[in-house]
Amino acid sequence: MIQKTKEKEEALTLRRNGMSYSEILKRISVARSTLSLWLRDVGLSQRQKQCLTEKKLKGMARGWANIRNRRIRKSEYIKEVARAEAEQLIIDPLWLTGVVLYWAEGGKERKWRTGEKVSFSNMEWRMHAIFLSWIFQYAGKGMNDLVFEIYIHESADIRLARKYWSRLLKIKPIELRIYLKRKNNNPHRHNINNEYHGLLRICVRRSVDLNRKIAGWIEGVVQYFSK
Repeated sequence: MIQKTKEKEEALTLRRNGMSYSEILKRISVARSTLSLWLRDVGLSQRQKQCLTEKKLKGMARGWANIRNRRIRKSEYIKEVARAEAEQLIIDPLWLTGVVLYWAEGGKERKWRTGEKVSFSNMEWRMHAIFLSWIFQYAGKGMNDLVFEIYIHESADIRLARKYWSRLLKIKPIELRIYLKRKNNNPHRHNINNEYHGLLRICVRRSVDLNRKIAGWIEGVVQYFSK
């Protein structure tokens, strides 16, 4: 009991000096709930509250910086391994074609847009056919890993577009999500006839690391042909 009383008095003193709960717990070994009970009636000055807020914000900033640095290190490692793989895979026509297509039409991770998943967008069904073969063979993905989205003008024949993409890529019509574009009164627009089926976007679930791997493959291809 005497020991607890001493710990409580020490905790009260530290709190009155403006220390945070976390800082106090590093010095006094008690449960956080006990500490909260001891300190519930201790008031802090406006300056002390401001200092605690600043400490909290700095701690959060350090935490985010550590997370960012770990992500960067992990990303660079994935890319390094992928660049080495590219030297062996580059003789495969399908692999090389898929890498180049993704370089041109795929979604990439940017410094200002991290955590980007794999996605491929185009209006040409044959490009999507190649992408699907490529992603199945070299990324180990299946149809259940994919999300299909059609972006199409509201004035177009949506039923026909669904049928078009479904038939050519062997996708169930119900799996095609529709996103309508607002009406465009541009008289020079050519996407208003039966040849227009919208733009198809294929997204791969849980594929942030795969996108980084593909980025490494692209870098490997560039290095190979830059020798």
